[in-house]
Amino acid sequence: MSTQQPVCLGDCEGIARRRLAKNAFDYYQSGANDEQSLRDNVDAFQRYRLRPKLLRDVSKRDLRTTILGQEIAFPIAVAPTAMQRMAHSDGEVATAKAASSLGTGIILSSWATSTIEEVAEACTPEGLRWFQLYVYRDRNVVRDLVRRAEQAGYKALFVTVDTPMLGRRLADVRNKFSLPSHLRLANFNVNAHLSSGVKHSEDSGLAAYVASLIDPSLNWEHIEWLKTITSMPIVLKGILTAEDARLAVKHNISGIVVSNHGARQLDGVLATIDALSEVVEAVRGSNIEVYLDGGVRKGTDVLKALALGARAVFIGRPVLWGLAYDGEAGVKKILEIIREEFSLAMALSGCVSIKDISPDLITKKNFLVMSKMLCTNRACRKSRLGGSSVNM
Repeated sequence: MSTQQPVCLGDCEGIARRRLAKNAFDYYQSGANDEQSLRDNVDAFQRYRLRPKLLRDVSKRDLRTTILGQEIAFPIAVAPTAMQRMAHSDGEVATAKAASSLGTGIILSSWATSTIEEVAEACTPEGLRWFQLYVYRDRNVVRDLVRRAEQAGYKALFVTVDTPMLGRRLADVRNKFSLPSHLRLANFNVNAHLSSGVKHSEDSGLAAYVASLIDPSLNWEHIEWLKTITSMPIVLKGILTAEDARLAVKHNISGIVVSNHGARQLDGVLATIDALSEVVEAVRGSNIEVYLDGGVRKGTDVLKALALGARAVFIGRPVLWGLAYDGEAGVKKILEIIREEFSLAMALSGCVSIKDISPDLITKKNFLVMSKMLCTNRACRKSRLGGSSVNM
């Protein structure tokens, strides 16, 4: 265990950078292409400012909420992130134990390095767990994953819909990313190609794996087919537009995660916090719950997302940094830090329960446009004054 004690989520990222192999850290940290959306996912939260309600008794606060009818202790849960044993030998098992101990949930990735059953056993009996699904060309693989998740007590199926093929992640290409030889995609042990296929390639090993196995024809008919093979509620992960959100309503989907896949797929898409409002508005009046992932790094980020209509948020990379820092204890530390930051943000904003977090708590300022206007005005004034600038 490191003697350096993290006090914010960013502290653990620095520790992870020093501790992890470059192949692993770059895989976890990088985004697609020029990483415009990767930066913007985090920066976009700064465009939203809070309007606190003062002179409220905030001495006691209730952070509880529900996801698909199941209670969690606070509206922050663990997003699906693949191959966690690259960060720590206990991988997804440690993450599940940490989340479960704090009364929140975990979405297990299809590409986990721990099995569906191992993660289920790591959770407390009441510990919430959901399963993230990629739709393989081989439908028998899909059926097997869904059946096992259902039998192991997973409560919902989170279907990733933004990956008909893998985004171009330059760090993985440069590193010729591959899964370390001692690890496997644990949920496919009966099939060597499926479990150990993320191997050395002239490009990215994961990109080659996806190209050969994942179904690029994924469409709404496949979502309807999934409904016939499971009783679990289906949540679509990767929706960014009102148009797709309205189709989700039409197809009786249970939930939407407003997500751009951690900015790892199509570079240049909206930051998730910027896309949230139109999705929330598009499903208004339906029973669809809306969640958000991408760029959440502080308790105030959580507060802003909830004010804009998210029911809960999921965090991914910070959990990996905590895992690299100190395994189960590190993940627990990450979740505790952001939980306490969120609780403090609620108090300072005059909110004592989740229902107090309302849209009037937030306003959006386009500071980038304002800054450009200010620079333009200064340049004009400088020109008019013969090259000398003046204070404004």
